[in-house]
Amino acid sequence: MARVAVCPGSFDPITFGHLDIIQRGAKVFDEVYVTVLNNTSKQSLFTVNERLELIRETTAHIPNVKVDSFQGLLAEYARNVNADAIIRGLRAVSDFEYEMQITSMNRLLNERVETFFIMTRNQYSFLSSSIVKEVAKYGGDISELVPEKVRVALLEKYGK
Repeated sequence: MARVAVCPGSFDPITFGHLDIIQRGAKVFDEVYVTVLNNTSKQSLFTVNERLELIRETTAHIPNVKVDSFQGLLAEYARNVNADAIIRGLRAVSDFEYEMQITSMNRLLNERVETFFIMTRNQYSFLSSSIVKEVAKYGGDISELVPEKVRVALLEKYGK
């Protein structure tokens, strides 16, 4: 039986920190669904379809990664794809309290799925999509933070 995991996020846009977590999760699980959360309460820079395409392009070299999106409860999505696990990245201790609450709720909604936390590599511990967008908006160098296709897409969004 295949070990299936879901790696959810807004990925607005995907960064090298995200890719680090995805690649490491793909070494542990047979299938990893990298899933874009369509959170209507957040204003995103990229559309869901644009984010899906950027993720597909930047994860194409990882054969056991599937890219998808959903609206609704993560626990329900995990049930729908027969996932055994949810993969979450942790950057710092400050992430832990929020992640613990989400994990507890997911366990309540779907006791079959376990959450696995992967600590990001130190070089990405400060990295977030919000920081990348802010730097890109003002013309800063983001080449060490995101894949080239993402860098180009950000520059286009900001008219640079």
